[in-house]
Amino acid sequence: MTQPEPAPESGTSNADTRVTGEDPRGRWSQVPPVPLPGPGRAAVELVTAIVGATAISMVLQLVVNRAPDLVPDTYVPNAALSLIGAGLIACLVGGLAVRRVAAASWWVKFAGATGGLATLATLTLALPLLSTRYYLGGTTGDNEFRLRYMERMASGWGLADFNYEGLPPFYPAGWFWLGGRFANLVGLQGWEAYKPFSITTIAVVAAVTFVLWRFVVRQRMAVLASLGTLLMGLYVPGVGEPYAWPTTAWLLPVLVLTWNSLRDRETPRWPLLLSGVYLGVCAMTYTLHLAFGAMVVVLLAIVAGVREVRAGAARGDLIRGLVGRVGLVAVVAAVLMLVVWAPYLFGGGLGAENVAARYLPETSAYFPMPFKPDGPVGLLCLAGLAWAVVRARAHRVALVVLVTTGAVYLWFVLSTSALAFDTTLLAFRFNVTLNLALAVAGVFAAVDVLNWALGRWSEWRTQITAVVAVVAIGLGVGVLQDSVRGPMSAGFESALSDYYPNGRTPESRHHDPAEETDEGIWSGKLLATIDELGTGTAERETVLSEQHHMLVFRPFWLFHDHRPHYTNPLSRHDERATEIDSWAASNSSQELYRRMHDGPFTAPTMMVLEKRENGDYVYTVKYDTFPRRTAALGRKVTFAPTLFDSPRFAKRDVGPYVVIAVR
Repeated sequence: MTQPEPAPESGTSNADTRVTGEDPRGRWSQVPPVPLPGPGRAAVELVTAIVGATAISMVLQLVVNRAPDLVPDTYVPNAALSLIGAGLIACLVGGLAVRRVAAASWWVKFAGATGGLATLATLTLALPLLSTRYYLGGTTGDNEFRLRYMERMASGWGLADFNYEGLPPFYPAGWFWLGGRFANLVGLQGWEAYKPFSITTIAVVAAVTFVLWRFVVRQRMAVLASLGTLLMGLYVPGVGEPYAWPTTAWLLPVLVLTWNSLRDRETPRWPLLLSGVYLGVCAMTYTLHLAFGAMVVVLLAIVAGVREVRAGAARGDLIRGLVGRVGLVAVVAAVLMLVVWAPYLFGGGLGAENVAARYLPETSAYFPMPFKPDGPVGLLCLAGLAWAVVRARAHRVALVVLVTTGAVYLWFVLSTSALAFDTTLLAFRFNVTLNLALAVAGVFAAVDVLNWALGRWSEWRTQITAVVAVVAIGLGVGVLQDSVRGPMSAGFESALSDYYPNGRTPESRHHDPAEETDEGIWSGKLLATIDELGTGTAERETVLSEQHHMLVFRPFWLFHDHRPHYTNPLSRHDERATEIDSWAASNSSQELYRRMHDGPFTAPTMMVLEKRENGDYVYTVKYDTFPRRTAALGRKVTFAPTLFDSPRFAKRDVGPYVVIAVR
């Protein structure tokens, strides 16, 4: 590699790299442009990939669910995954070097790539989760909010806040709304549908990622890029947030398509529409990705403008053209955004304080360094970073990777600067984006090196290709296995040990759960008591609960969310806490009842409070503690039992809790 590759001529698009056989030194060159399909053909390919991956994933999950009912404490699913995963990766990578595969018809290669990726994505998650009805993370941590959102969306067709009745949703409801429709279709509760819908989502994302990369590079390279995307999503693991993973996985190929249209006026405009749809999907599923994606599009437009001006283009016409193209992206994104965000924005949410952004974990305090050469993945990311720097002037994917990487670090700088305004930009959320971008760039770097080696030592072509294929397969299988027993292991453990609504866990099938003390053991009895004392319809109950685990299994409305960072800014979280304090300060049951029903909020119909040894009842009010390391702390609000000695209140003890129905 003695000379840099010349920049491609205007009008070329979607190029991959190879070397010319005439140059014995293996000089870099551009392959002929990958033809960009028309919008109709592109839409057909995307829809076919979505439908096919959905069907494959659902069938495979049904097959896995019919497997022997194993106890969670076994490595049998992991062993099966290692065998099947290795075979799939070998087929996806090894098939690229087989002439018969290369000569197959287009639809065979398309079906093989999308089907293989969807199968690998499905089985990697379905097999280790064979013994549980939960997805990664179980009901622990942020999954509590996700399961409650699924319950809310499954309970009705409209958009609604997952906590508070009558409020428009603050967290984007797009993915959860689709999950609710999925739950209705298959006849499951929201929390039960979360696992199969999440796994299906990951499978669909894998297939669509391949299609998007096909619009950018040759099909062989698209297989490697999409396989690298999937494996990194499992390794990081980005798949832990199934509603955020699609817009993370699709970012790079969409940005490359956008760059092509921004830089070349002759390129068809449908990629700009696709970019707008992508940003609209971000707005409907994960708003932070909308802001980041829009920033990168603007940065790419600036880079395109600078390059054209330096090449002698007239500034006025150039600026008008770029503004028009970026404006087209913005209009499409804005229209889609309003589908989900209009109720909140027009309902008073514009300008409301965003408590969710007041969070500074350790991963936001330091710049991410995924390219430390401390393992195969770190070396791959390091190679990707070096490749992006070296090839940015000649390779469009390299330029987009470099701009995206710079944008992540810029976001960290802006997030740290925002501390001066008592907030953050949640920069840690883009660690996955950075890992993915550099790892995929590492795949391109490896292919470049392979092409250079084949050009320099053409007489060893077969041997070099075989060695590289074996190493690639081994690395892929290694990353897959490390993902299962490393980064994803905690999520699997929670899914296998968290409680079901019947008070049992997958691990408690063969021992007495009465010996355990986790709050989840009481969820089933608490739910049964609420049904008996209340209306029997969850959507008609407003609950104030000290026990939070049971809330994921029914679409109850809440009076007060115990997690301030997930509460709706329109909910007046602090005012509700003050209202609870005033209830506890009542001197009689009559005064308590009056205060509950004369206040500014709808009174709870059910209260689940914790009993203390002295007989008092307790509710914990959580409050934001930013910028402390502990995001939220709690204070105890104590109720005297005599406050509920009235026919207006019906009480029943359930273990360490008391359930109180407000008549």
